[in-house]
Amino acid sequence: MRKTHYINFRSFFHKPSLTSSTNPRPFKAYSFVPFSPLAMLDPTILTIGGIVLGIAIIERILERWGVIDLVDQFAKVMRFILPVTFYSALIYFFATFMF
Repeated sequence: MRKTHYINFRSFFHKPSLTSSTNPRPFKAYSFVPFSPLAMLDPTILTIGGIVLGIAIIERILERWGVIDLVDQFAKVMRFILPVTFYSALIYFFATFMF
């Protein structure tokens, strides 16, 4: 007949270290977030760019058709919309992908 021998949990996991433990020297670690141009393929950025490109193509088509009054109206609107759209997309890009 066998006799069961019980081992304490602490004594089972506590084994003296064969090597002396030394504290590693602290070192400075810097993080670097690489910038990828492929991040510009975000659907929001592509949609904004497509809308602006579409308006520019419509403006060119209207210019070829000779509808100068409508082209002037498009040009006035685009003078305001293009910078606002560009800076908004730039802020969105940096806010989304850099933080």
